[in-house]
Amino acid sequence: MSKPSTFTAALATMLGATLGGLFLWRSIRTQKRKALKGPASAEPVQAQLEADVTASQPAGREPTAPPQTQTLLRVHSLLEVPPVIVSTPGDWETLWPGFQKDLSVYPVLGLDCEWVKSMRVSVKGKASAVSLLQLATFSGRCVLVRLLKFQDAQLPLPEGLVGVLSDPRVLKVGVGCYEDGKRLAQDHGLTLSSTVDLRYLALRQRQAVLNNGLSLKSLAADLLNVTLDKSLELRCSDWEADVLTREQMVYAAHDAQISVALFFHLLGMNTAEGESTFVQLASCCQGLVDVPFRGRYNGEGEEGERRRRSRKSTVESPESGDQQVPDPRRNKRKPLGVGYSARKSPLYDNCFLHAPDGQPLCTCDKKKAKWYLEKGIGELLSEDPFVVRLLFEPSGRPDSQKDYYLTAKENVCVVCGKTDSYIRKNIVPHEYRRHFPPEMKDHNSHDILLLCTSCHAASNVYDGVLKQRLAEAHSAPQGCEEGIRLLEDADRRRVRSAARALLSASDGMPQTRKEELLTVIQSFFCNGQQEVTQDMLQRAAALETRIFNESYVPHGLKVVQVYAERGLRGLMDLERCWRQHFLTSMQPRHLPPLWSVSHNHDKYLRKYGEDLQIQLN
Repeated sequence: MSKPSTFTAALATMLGATLGGLFLWRSIRTQKRKALKGPASAEPVQAQLEADVTASQPAGREPTAPPQTQTLLRVHSLLEVPPVIVSTPGDWETLWPGFQKDLSVYPVLGLDCEWVKSMRVSVKGKASAVSLLQLATFSGRCVLVRLLKFQDAQLPLPEGLVGVLSDPRVLKVGVGCYEDGKRLAQDHGLTLSSTVDLRYLALRQRQAVLNNGLSLKSLAADLLNVTLDKSLELRCSDWEADVLTREQMVYAAHDAQISVALFFHLLGMNTAEGESTFVQLASCCQGLVDVPFRGRYNGEGEEGERRRRSRKSTVESPESGDQQVPDPRRNKRKPLGVGYSARKSPLYDNCFLHAPDGQPLCTCDKKKAKWYLEKGIGELLSEDPFVVRLLFEPSGRPDSQKDYYLTAKENVCVVCGKTDSYIRKNIVPHEYRRHFPPEMKDHNSHDILLLCTSCHAASNVYDGVLKQRLAEAHSAPQGCEEGIRLLEDADRRRVRSAARALLSASDGMPQTRKEELLTVIQSFFCNGQQEVTQDMLQRAAALETRIFNESYVPHGLKVVQVYAERGLRGLMDLERCWRQHFLTSMQPRHLPPLWSVSHNHDKYLRKYGEDLQIQLN
């Protein structure tokens, strides 16, 4: 190669390397500038989104934001609605009409409760009663009810408030709202029905990205890109103060408002789309209404949440409504078991049993029909339909050939006609039927029908309405102390805790604390007159803390007892009530032939008479 050619090649190589280095330097510098600049806050980013959306619209048309931006805008405007404090019945009556208007559009309330969580300011070392109740509608309208103000002034709670909380046709949504209902019942005698825990809804959304867990703060951040202030100073502030601070009011209101926003977001609904009936909303929450959330701490989160997860969690703990709960889908040992499990096989095989003389007796499933063949007490007459003639005289025969049990039944939802995903529905709920006398519990398959999962969920909601009506009419409340078989004895629990502490950590315990715990055990066992022995400590550590509730009467039994006072006809009226309720509320279009609200009632009167001695179970 000649010298000029060599020089030219070297020069070209040097020039290429220089240009490449310059290009690389400019790229790195540009990236650093972008990283250092960044968005100053969320508001400019939001403003830019709105500007981009407006600029992209054709002239003369209203600007429409994309779905994600619409969600951000709706949540932002919802959180800006100022809450209203309610301390007197007059305060409630002023705002109640607006609440009713919102509930007529979407029968959904975001719900949360606050109470003094710091043991330092609690009464006698116990968790305080619920002090503040937060309720918010889809529009962001929020009310903060100061329950202890009513209690201290001996004022009755407004009828509208009591009614909407117990109304089974208004969904109450939140994180830990079922547990909040238990506290409201315990502290103020309020009944909370139709609760839906947002954590279950979040777990149903497979596409939802849950990076931080299932607390309200985490769900708001992951799904709505909203940061809630959950500082310890606010969560554990004095909710019984004479005047709540602005920060307390905003904190409390946001919990309820975000709960409503999360509910509609998780259902994939736009609140601007129009009215939605309660049945439509309830069908989206099938299997989740009034179901307590089951979960244990797991996963990663912020430092404060990590410390909370290290402590033992209980339903009755002061912070149970705001716990960091793991995603149960990651727990392979215990899969999430919510919703309904549809039948794997048909309910009706429509096999026939005949008497020895050929008279049809009833229909049955194939397993039962084959049992007669295997025992040699029946013979097969036909394969299709499957007919077995008995070789012995049956104990009873149908009164006529127009009998319900002689009709073939279809394996379809009796309401909508759906042919799959159906399950059995007890028309007379088991909590009532189980207390009926034996004469009315035999051969009651008439009151077991097939419903698809969505119709079953809707029917259960309507059943809640009738149960509440029966509870009020016959003084048989649901979810109150009378309906709890076993109660927790606080004194025995304190003794057991003291004994276990002495047995496990006595060596490293300060002497003053040790003497304090020994005094607790002495006063329980021997009124402080005897030394605490090792045997006494062992017995105290194994102490049973639950005691039988002497006033325990379950709701179902109490209702049945009231109807049983009128004898057989009274119980038939209760049966007729539930059957007619099913017809009225669900309007089934595919009922089996001869299904009747008065099924077997004439037979009962002929066979047992009106003077039948009723013995309830």
